[in-house]
Amino acid sequence: MSIATRSLEFGSRLAALLGISLVLSFLAPGSALRAADAPIVIKFSHVAAPQAHKSRAAEHFKQLAESYTNGRVKVELYPNSQLYKDKEELEALQLGAVQMLAPSVSKFGPLGIKAFEVFDLPYIFAGYEELSAVTQGPVGRELLDKLESKGLIGLAYWNNGFKILSANSKLLGPDDVLGLKMRIQASKVIEAQMWALGALPQVTAFSEAYQALSSGVVDGTENTPANMYNQKMFEVQKHATLTNHGYLGYAVISNAAFWKGLPPDIRAALERAIAETTPVANALAHEENEQALEQMRKSGRTTFHEPTPAELAAWRAALLPVHDEMAGRVGRDLIDRIYAATGHTAQQPAMR
Repeated sequence: MSIATRSLEFGSRLAALLGISLVLSFLAPGSALRAADAPIVIKFSHVAAPQAHKSRAAEHFKQLAESYTNGRVKVELYPNSQLYKDKEELEALQLGAVQMLAPSVSKFGPLGIKAFEVFDLPYIFAGYEELSAVTQGPVGRELLDKLESKGLIGLAYWNNGFKILSANSKLLGPDDVLGLKMRIQASKVIEAQMWALGALPQVTAFSEAYQALSSGVVDGTENTPANMYNQKMFEVQKHATLTNHGYLGYAVISNAAFWKGLPPDIRAALERAIAETTPVANALAHEENEQALEQMRKSGRTTFHEPTPAELAAWRAALLPVHDEMAGRVGRDLIDRIYAATGHTAQQPAMR
């Protein structure tokens, strides 16, 4: 091969390599061309149905986020476990496959942050006012800050509501749950709660709960009226009791590396969008729970029982010992700080 031919081949390879380098520079995450030509994409994944209040809250956030950033951010929403199920979504966020989630706060216990399971303690909150004293106060903020050790950023709490118990048999008191297989989400506190009632807890993904109830794999479950309605669980549950024994809420979170890598003005705009969406999300949740309860009653598929004061006292007596039982797991000091923040001694029934 002549020197001239070798020189031509070398020149061709060099040109190709330079071309590849130029293309890669266009695609680099921090490149000026990328920032100028394409918006920052935020994939926001969650497990709620498209019509659910969480989905509507996410839509509200999307509109504000895109508006406040003048189109420099594009939020893509993936509801109803389209991308990931309960057990998969946190890992996907940690790996950067998605950028935002709004999982149940119970999900952080299995992740290694057991303190979050304090929200699962039965009758820890008597209502939304007590709840807000925690989620909107220093205790709630400190818990969100713990997520950074897992590569996550905690942005806000969004309510779902207070949970009720359902099954295909009447649940007038704690003895009626004895021996029932009850679907729960992964949480050692909720597991202890079911054991306290004499039930057999069965951890099942939210997206699989309806099938488990329909097929008889489980006998009953606990959930908010909104979730029970949107996931059609009421179609396969003959009875429900308005125990309002436990809180179900979400933490809006992001991948820490992604969030910290955002331009400061973009991050500030997104924080503003989250802050303005949170009260909307909570109002939507409260409204939807009331409407869901009304629609399920109208359907006649499920009979709803309103406990008497004596019956509520029996539910509380059966469940309050879980506070002391789980103190070693979630933290005695944390429980006491919540009592102090709410002025609540766990002796009152939770209200919707």
